[in-house]
Amino acid sequence: MKVYTKTGDEGKTSLLSKERVFKDSVRVHAYGTIDEANAAMGLAKSLTDKQWVIDNIHAIQKDLIVLNADLATDNVADNCDYRITAQHVEKLEKIIDKLELQRIPQKYFVTPGETQTSAALDLARTIVRRAERYIVRLRRTETVNTPVALYVNRLSDLLFVLARCVEQEDLITKVTQIVMQILQGSKQIDGEEKAMLEKAKKMIAAAEKKAIEINVPMVIAVVDVGGNLVAQERMDNALLASVSIALNKAYTAVALKMSTEQAAAVSQPGQSLYGINTTDGCRMVIFGGGIPIWQDGVLVGGIGVSGGSVDEDMSVAKAGLAAF
Repeated sequence: MKVYTKTGDEGKTSLLSKERVFKDSVRVHAYGTIDEANAAMGLAKSLTDKQWVIDNIHAIQKDLIVLNADLATDNVADNCDYRITAQHVEKLEKIIDKLELQRIPQKYFVTPGETQTSAALDLARTIVRRAERYIVRLRRTETVNTPVALYVNRLSDLLFVLARCVEQEDLITKVTQIVMQILQGSKQIDGEEKAMLEKAKKMIAAAEKKAIEINVPMVIAVVDVGGNLVAQERMDNALLASVSIALNKAYTAVALKMSTEQAAAVSQPGQSLYGINTTDGCRMVIFGGGIPIWQDGVLVGGIGVSGGSVDEDMSVAKAGLAAF
């Protein structure tokens, strides 16, 4: 059989009960609009990956095919067995009740379009409402199975609740993804901090070895790019004052992105950073022993050494830096 039959060329079509009616009759409008709603629900089904949504929509689509058979039947006998029954309506009500238990109540008008699936469901809902208006008009003059009218009414309610539940679940998924990204970022930061700590330990070990070679007890400090202490060691008999000096040397190297030896040269009277040592709570140290740590051209921290002469502090700091 060909798709085109030419039987409707004069503007008429056949009902399931064999009557010939005009294509713009209210009955044809009613079941044609239900067909539109079915197509919109198919769009919603194709846009979601939620199996529970797909299953609910597909079951309703099968009902709508049967419902349209009832709408396309006129002049039925009183003892005719309709296809859509009160049980179909009850099934929709149970689904609505179940979804309502999951849905967060909304005390405002909904603007469709939060997600693609919910937008398609809202489109289907408005089409069902239009179908219901045609059915109400049709019932004034012709016979319509009562459960059909009730089913269509409940269906628009179900589609509304279903759309909201889809939006709600998508929102939860989105928030969960954001939280997981944040947590993943935290894990990455934790990993970077752990890597920096391991490198700091190696630097301190190398610096301590150099300090033992020159027989000068030192304090060695390593800070991260924010100037925060990563690790610090005070060798036996190192000066107590060196604890804060070593840390501040490392901080200065990071804060100024230059060694404290370079800072000493540019902070002399008449130079560009003269008086820098009096700023930042007097944390700036302007004599050798602090060196910034660069990795692939990026500042990642600083090392500071104190306990000997400037030259001794610098040699120990360089030994530590070489181990990075």
